[in-house]
Amino acid sequence: MTLNMMTRKKTITLLAKAALACCLGTALLPASAQPGTPAATFPTRAVKFIVPFPPGGAIDALARLLGQHLSVMWKQPVVVENRPGAGGIIGTEQLAKSAPDGYTIGMGAASTHGFNAALYKKLPYDTLGDFAPVAPSAMVPNVLVTNASVPVQNVQGLIAMARAQPGKLSYASAGGGTTLHLSCELFKKLADVDIMHVPYKGSGPALADVMGGQVPVMCDSLTSALPHIRSGKLKALGVTSRTRSPLLPNVPTLAEAGVKGYELTPWYGVFAPAGTPPQVVAQMNADIQKVLKLPEVKERLTTIGAEAMLDTPEGFAAMVRKDLHKWGGLIKEMGITVD
Repeated sequence: MTLNMMTRKKTITLLAKAALACCLGTALLPASAQPGTPAATFPTRAVKFIVPFPPGGAIDALARLLGQHLSVMWKQPVVVENRPGAGGIIGTEQLAKSAPDGYTIGMGAASTHGFNAALYKKLPYDTLGDFAPVAPSAMVPNVLVTNASVPVQNVQGLIAMARAQPGKLSYASAGGGTTLHLSCELFKKLADVDIMHVPYKGSGPALADVMGGQVPVMCDSLTSALPHIRSGKLKALGVTSRTRSPLLPNVPTLAEAGVKGYELTPWYGVFAPAGTPPQVVAQMNADIQKVLKLPEVKERLTTIGAEAMLDTPEGFAAMVRKDLHKWGGLIKEMGITVD
């Protein structure tokens, strides 16, 4: 064998060993690090789910229902964190200032992303610019209720009582700027009555005081009020939606009960901080829609008087913009402020 042949053979052997080492090294890399493969599937760790209101209300119930099923789907914990205060502003601000990586999401509502921009002179976040709408979740009507001891049986009876003692009757809400606050304010305007607003830090404590007799009237979400209506602790006078609730078929809408032009159906949905990668938003939207289509979730929503909402991130964003314009004009027309 000549020297050139020996050199050529050695070179081929070294090249073969180098190629084998390279292949073995690549095979040992995680899938997310291999050339030409996508990054690891989202999520790879726990996701924080901010609820800007206390436990006990419709928005909290929906967040926990979604979180429970997303946790199973994602095989990662979804930790619901209640951050109440200032009509949902505190928790919503925290969401806006969170890292836009998909690992912090939050529940929003018609109040946090529709009413507050018109109710407050200055917010610590931009309602449209600081958030990435992910997916709507559900619509839940509110219901006008009274303590069981209040001597009225219907909406017209409450209107007569309020007109007989202007400014002396009071109603509770989950806080200024919430859908519960606006529901009663719209009732006051359209029914032409003077009822004093008593804001609380959430639906739960407000509802407790209404049942305890400290405050006689409230517009509460059907989700949280329904068990107490059925137990007789509360009297349901009218629902705020366009049509009656199948869970309270004998309770009229406020429009049916004589409050002409009344309609307010609160919505709830999931938001992420602005700048969250579009592919992560798209995946979360698809997964939330899968959860909302589950038979057990649909059944649960029906039992709490909620109706699932399915839409793309773009469709949800358009709905938020439309609501912001609609309620901004109406709130200014009614002259309502909370500052």
